[in-house]
Amino acid sequence: MAVINVTSEIGKLKKVLLHRPGKELLNLTPDKLDELLFDDIPFLKVAQKEHDAFADILSKNGVEVVYLEDLAAEALSQSTEIREKFIKQYINEADIYSEYYQKMIYDFLNAIKDPKELILKTMEGVNANEIPFKNTHSLSHYVLDSGSMIINPMPNLYFTRDPFACIGNGVSLNKMYSVTRCRETIYGEYIFEHHPEYAGKVNRFYNRYDAPSIEGGDILNIGKDVLAIGLSQRTSANAIDSIANNIFYNSDSPIKTILAFQIPAIRAFMHLDTVFTQIDFDKFTIHPGILGPLRVFEITRGAKKGELSVKQIDSTLEKVLEKYTGVGKIELIQCAGGDKIAAEREQWNDGSNTLCISPGTIVVYERNDVTNEILNKKGLKVLEMPCGELSRGRGGPRCMSMPLLREDIR
Repeated sequence: MAVINVTSEIGKLKKVLLHRPGKELLNLTPDKLDELLFDDIPFLKVAQKEHDAFADILSKNGVEVVYLEDLAAEALSQSTEIREKFIKQYINEADIYSEYYQKMIYDFLNAIKDPKELILKTMEGVNANEIPFKNTHSLSHYVLDSGSMIINPMPNLYFTRDPFACIGNGVSLNKMYSVTRCRETIYGEYIFEHHPEYAGKVNRFYNRYDAPSIEGGDILNIGKDVLAIGLSQRTSANAIDSIANNIFYNSDSPIKTILAFQIPAIRAFMHLDTVFTQIDFDKFTIHPGILGPLRVFEITRGAKKGELSVKQIDSTLEKVLEKYTGVGKIELIQCAGGDKIAAEREQWNDGSNTLCISPGTIVVYERNDVTNEILNKKGLKVLEMPCGELSRGRGGPRCMSMPLLREDIR
């Protein structure tokens, strides 16, 4: 049985990867919000309760929940060499250039013997007060403020959708758009290279060391042979070209068509899944803002290796989806029913970012009550989760989950 199998957005969800928010949120400060891509500081204790409620909803609906921190810790536990390599790589990717600082931080992290505690500490970041620095001749030491972060936290990690994306039986280990998020993909790298359940068993369709940025929120599995990718603020055309070649010329991949949806390159439309998600065989949630001038490109394999065939599709969104899902009639359900004010408000809190756990059964934020009422009236099973603090990170239930196994739908 494949250890990764995700060929749709709606097939019954069997296994999902989450990250429970941790102390990384305690190292968010007002002056770091822009750099770390937050608009506000979530209250950790409440955010954890909300996240636990999310995991509980999934578990009660037959989904196996695994955690990023556990899988990464299990990967490091395979050998002392893997653990040492990880620590050194983590320090290097945190832009610690001084050999003296590198040694002191290495010694500090290496003293943490429990692998999960070590993983959580790397996620949390490292404060200057934690390191027993002695007097040095380094300028950076003299200008370092006491109590400041030497290594920034990774507060976006609870959005597990973005660092890597499951595509069929493989993964795209992504190159993140923002410098502050690039380090997040190190955990996926070690899981897929060293965890006994995944090492050597998963096709790699993209590499975190590639230059063009691509993020998991822009990758949607339409079917076994069709993939949709958002051409967005955070996923470039060059990256789509690259992953298309890797997919089309991989003998294990059945994908024949990639649809590139060009959406506005602004934060409100950050990823394709913030404006567009599938919730049933014939239903999608959408933000009304993408119903205007939307460009869609069909990408298929070219005449020879390294070549692609690209053409713009001159059709409506409904017709495009009807063709590539194989469904006779598609219904697009607008966030807040298309009401301009309500749609903008609920879009800000990810009203269109739903996690489908089986056809017609979706997890949503409870605060988007206008949209949720509409979805209920459409006959969908709507599972509401609390979100007062989690939503401050600007991501919804789909953003917070990475499906590892789904049942095939066709």
